[in-house]
Amino acid sequence: MRFLFCGLLAVGSTWAQSIVLSNATVVDGSGVRSRESIVVEKGRIIAVGRNVTVAAGVAVIDLEGRVVTPGLFDLHTHLPYASVPGGRADWGKQIKAYLYSGITSVVDFGSYFEMFEPMRRLTSTGIVAGPRLTLASRITTPGGHGAEGGRGDFFSLEVLTPRQARAAVKRLGPAKPDVIKVFTDGWRYGAAADMTSMEEETLKAICEEAHKLGIPVLTHTVTLDKAKIAVRAGVDGLVHGIGDKPVDDEFIQLIKASHTVYTPTLAVYEPRRKTEWNQVLETVLDGSSKELLRKQNRSAVISASRAVRWKTMQANVATLFQAGVPIGVGTDAGVTGTYHGWATLRELKLLVAAGVPTLSVIQGATSIAAKLLNVDRERGTIEPGKLADLVVFDKNPFENPENFDTVVRVFKSGVEVNRTQLAADIADTNITAIPARMAQKQIDNFERADARTSIGTLRINSTDAGHDHALIMFERTLRAPGNHAMTVLSKMTESQMPYVRLDLPLTPGAIEPSNVTKFRGVTFSARGDGEYRFIITTRMGRFERKFTASAKWTPIHILFTQLESKALWTGLDATMVSFEVRRPEGEESWLEVDDVSFY
Repeated sequence: MRFLFCGLLAVGSTWAQSIVLSNATVVDGSGVRSRESIVVEKGRIIAVGRNVTVAAGVAVIDLEGRVVTPGLFDLHTHLPYASVPGGRADWGKQIKAYLYSGITSVVDFGSYFEMFEPMRRLTSTGIVAGPRLTLASRITTPGGHGAEGGRGDFFSLEVLTPRQARAAVKRLGPAKPDVIKVFTDGWRYGAAADMTSMEEETLKAICEEAHKLGIPVLTHTVTLDKAKIAVRAGVDGLVHGIGDKPVDDEFIQLIKASHTVYTPTLAVYEPRRKTEWNQVLETVLDGSSKELLRKQNRSAVISASRAVRWKTMQANVATLFQAGVPIGVGTDAGVTGTYHGWATLRELKLLVAAGVPTLSVIQGATSIAAKLLNVDRERGTIEPGKLADLVVFDKNPFENPENFDTVVRVFKSGVEVNRTQLAADIADTNITAIPARMAQKQIDNFERADARTSIGTLRINSTDAGHDHALIMFERTLRAPGNHAMTVLSKMTESQMPYVRLDLPLTPGAIEPSNVTKFRGVTFSARGDGEYRFIITTRMGRFERKFTASAKWTPIHILFTQLESKALWTGLDATMVSFEVRRPEGEESWLEVDDVSFY
C-alpha cells in the first residue's frame, strides 16, 4: 500500500512512525542511485534500494523526480554571531536557519567551554530547534588571531610553547569539546598588520594531545607556508582556503599523504558587490536584520588585491581537488555578510563554480565531513544503521547548481522538520524563548577558590577589542581573615575608549536567562579610585549605572529602576552582572568588590 504522507512532524518530538521515501534519486558518499526507496524506523535507516519491502500501513512519501542526500554539514560557523552589522545575535534563530536550509550538522567556533552543556542540552531536548552541534574549544598564540575580540583568555586559550600547548589541551579535556580549533596563521590578507603565528612544534603538541583524547584538530590557516606547517604538525582539517599564492607540489604531496581535509570557506571570501537576495535569504534572516541589510545594501568597490586572492583561492580548490585532496564544506558563517544557513548552500554553488563536480561537493558536505569529525558511523551516508538525517531537493542540483537552493523537506532522526514553523520562528520579532532559571540571592562572595562564583558559574574577563586592548588581571584577595574580596587591576592602552570588565554570569555561559523579578536591585561592597560602571546584561540588551568607590569600603545599592538602557527591562531574562573600569588611554586603575547579591 502506498499513499502520500503530507504531515509535518515537529522538531524534538518522539521517534517518528516508520516511513518510506520512495522513487528518489539518492545521492551520498557512494554515488548517485536513481528510483530508490529509503526505509526509516525509530530514527534510523533500516533499508535502501529499489526493491525494499514496505509493511502494510507504513507511510510512504513519493519523491518522484526529487533528489535526496544525507543531512548537510557546515564545518565552520560562529553560531552566536550576528552576520548583519547591528543585528541581534539570537543564536536560537540562527541555528534554526541551518535546519531550515537542510544543514543538520554544524561545527561551531563561536562558543566557549562553559556554553557547551546548556547548548547541547537545549538543542538535544528540542527546547531550541536546530541541527546537531559540534562544539569547538579554541587555542591561539599571544597576539594571534582569535585573541583580539576582547573576550578574554577563557574564550581562546593562548599558548606559545609545546609545554603550554599540552597543558591547554589537558585543561580543556573535562569540558569534552568535540573538536579543537587552532588559530595558527596571523596573515591578515594584506589589509592589516599580521598577527602572530604558531610554531610547528607547538601545533604538533596540540595535535598529539588532542588525538590522545580522540578529538580532531581544525585550523585557521590561510597562507601556503603556514598550511604546510599545519599539515606536517598533524592537523585533521584546514578550515580556510589558501589565498596568498598558488599551492605547489610540495604542499600537494604533504596534504595527500596526511589525508587532511581542505575546507576553503569560499562563501566568506567571495567578493560580492551586493547582497544576493533569494527565497532562502529572505527566510533565514529575521525581520530586523533584513531591514538593516537593505539599508546597508549598497555597491562596494572590490580591491585589486582581494580580486587576485579570490582567483587564487578558486584555482587552489580546483588544483587540490584534481590532485585527489578531500574537499570539505564550511563557510565561516556569522562573519559579516556570511549569513547563517544561506551561506552553506552558497558554498555548495561556489565550489561547483570553482571546479569541484556536484557529486564531490555533496560528498564534502556529507560523508567527508562526517569522517573528519569522527561521526561517520552515525551520519554522512544513506545506508542501513545510519541516523535518518535527510534532505530533499525539489530540483536536481546536477542539472543546475542553483538548485541547491530548492530544499523542500528535511528530516532529523526520521522526524520531518516543520520548516514552515522554523520560518515563522525566525520571522518572529521576539527573541527565541528559552526557559528562565530562578535567580539565587547571592551572586558571588568570592570565597570559592576555583575561579567560580557562589552560584557555580565561571568568572570571566573582558576588554575592548583589538590586539592593543586594555589589560586586566583579577584575583581573590583577603579583605579580612577568612573573608575574600575580588581585586581587579587594569591598564588602559592607546586604543580608543579602552575598558576592562569583570563578568559574573548568572547561568553557565550566560546561555539560559535568569528570572530576577522577585528582587528589587543589586547590592555589593566596593573600594576603588573613582568612577565605575555596574552592568546587568539581559537577552534584550545592556542596563547600567555608574557608581563611585573610594579607598574606604562602601556598601552600594542599585535599584533595577535606576538602571539606564534603551532596552526594555522585564527582569525575566538577565544573563550576567558586570563591573566595568573605563579610564583614559595609558592610565592604570584598580577596583575591589565583595558580597554581590540581589536584594
